[in-house]
Amino acid sequence: MNKQRRKFLQIGGMLGVGAALFPYEIAARSAEIAKLSKFGLQLYSVKEEMAKDAAGTMRKLAGFGYKQFEGFDGGKGILWGMTPAECKSLLSDIGVDFISSHADVFKNLDEQAEQAAEVGMKYLICPYIGAQNSVDEWKNISERFNKAGATLKSHGLKFAYHNHDYTFKMLDGQLPQDILMANTDPDLVDFELDMYWSHVAGYDPLKYIAKFPGRFKLCHVKDAEPDGGDAHDRGVLLGAGEMPYAEIIKKSKKYGMEYFVVEQERFVGTTPLKAAEANAVYLSKLKV
Repeated sequence: MNKQRRKFLQIGGMLGVGAALFPYEIAARSAEIAKLSKFGLQLYSVKEEMAKDAAGTMRKLAGFGYKQFEGFDGGKGILWGMTPAECKSLLSDIGVDFISSHADVFKNLDEQAEQAAEVGMKYLICPYIGAQNSVDEWKNISERFNKAGATLKSHGLKFAYHNHDYTFKMLDGQLPQDILMANTDPDLVDFELDMYWSHVAGYDPLKYIAKFPGRFKLCHVKDAEPDGGDAHDRGVLLGAGEMPYAEIIKKSKKYGMEYFVVEQERFVGTTPLKAAEANAVYLSKLKV
């Protein structure tokens, strides 16, 4: 018997039953590590409920297991009529981080940035810019993004852009999304990949993330029904569609993805709140 094995057996004897259980403890911990510990919800998914009772809705969502929120301006500002102090108190009470908000980043950006910073947000995000007519127009958009990013950086925040399908449609031999990637400053501009929109436009979201490691820090997680018709009308509950999210989430983290934000806009046979709960259950059990 070699010295190393003898030492191992001696330690095992001292630890007794605990040592015998050690491999199983490792397996249990590995199983925990393999699950997504935190995921968020884009509050637009429950926009009607937010309009009626923002604080109450956020409490319900926290009860479903969401640890992160991404907001939007529903007409009452990015904090839904709450002061930063009120919002921070609510978030602390329910154990949720307000990581980001979709916003009009070309209007009152300093004021919005101050509010966002006070509640601990990391990002303000441009949710939509619309299709442009030329490559030069997309380059001009890139410069606007850089300027907004510089403003947000002065407040300790970062700018991100959320795509739709139009940035994945060829224009004059170029992909608009590629133009944005090439002409924005990585120090000022990140991207939030809407997995659904890239998928229905014919681009594998995971392969696209891999082309630009470190640029996509957030994503929208929403599923698409298989063999759907209208690209704008294929949204389904997570796990009910054709997108392999266990693989996508696991591998995208290797390329710098940090925030996984559920979004659903189409509800067949369910309600927004029931869908939010079902999607949380799906992600909480997903092995990634």
